[in-house]
Amino acid sequence: MIAREIGNGQPLVLIHGFGVDHRILLPLESALGDLAWRRIYLDLPWAENGSRKPAAGAQEVADGVVDEIRNRLGDEPFALIGNSFGGMVARHVAHTLKDQVLGLATLVSVFTALHEDRILPPRQIIHRDPALMKAAAEGSSDFEDEAVLQTADVFAGFSEYVFPGLQGADQALMEQIAANYALDTEPELAHPQPFEAPSLHIFGRQDHVTGYEDGWAVREHYPRGTFTVLDAAGHNLHLERPALVSALIRDWIERVEIHGGSGSSAGLS
Repeated sequence: MIAREIGNGQPLVLIHGFGVDHRILLPLESALGDLAWRRIYLDLPWAENGSRKPAAGAQEVADGVVDEIRNRLGDEPFALIGNSFGGMVARHVAHTLKDQVLGLATLVSVFTALHEDRILPPRQIIHRDPALMKAAAEGSSDFEDEAVLQTADVFAGFSEYVFPGLQGADQALMEQIAANYALDTEPELAHPQPFEAPSLHIFGRQDHVTGYEDGWAVREHYPRGTFTVLDAAGHNLHLERPALVSALIRDWIERVEIHGGSGSSAGLS
């Protein structure tokens, strides 16, 4: 599952969302690139360069990530960032390996697996550039489906970091996983003791894919958690609001380092 490693230092594992690959998270390098953390980007099974191994559902994918991290890092302390479906997986990993997890960050995480059970805002576009969409070619329909800020800069980021993963995904494998999209038990219920490492949970006010209400509902489980809902932000909010997302991630990293990172032992629970 290891797609790319960048930098040196404490491990930071990054887990992408459903239907894309690790490239969707590479824009976070603007926030992480000068920090003493070794970024380990995963490709989940359906990704173009993923394992392509059959998976019975989300639980099997999540357990596979746990195994990959154990094999790669042993008992070394590490932190996690998860995006969308990868946020659900990251929460499972963080609770399963709680004693060695230094911190957890999620971007537009899935907190309620079944789409029909989610509390979602109505579809809203804050800025639309008709000329851009008229001129755009590949990926424009996928972009329009999710983008809240339909600008040239956001479309360029989508074209470089999101669309290639969508194109390369194994659709049959995704359908197999989508049929059993939920974990056996939500991590916060499977491990009811509060997660006390520093955490960050960023949501988009206009994210009509995963929403923000369901994540906000578990805030008491994360006593060291920053929960923030960004206006003018949808499901790819790190492309739409990059400066603010970068600032929040750097603040989280600083809290992780103070709490126990940068060479200190974990001992977080």
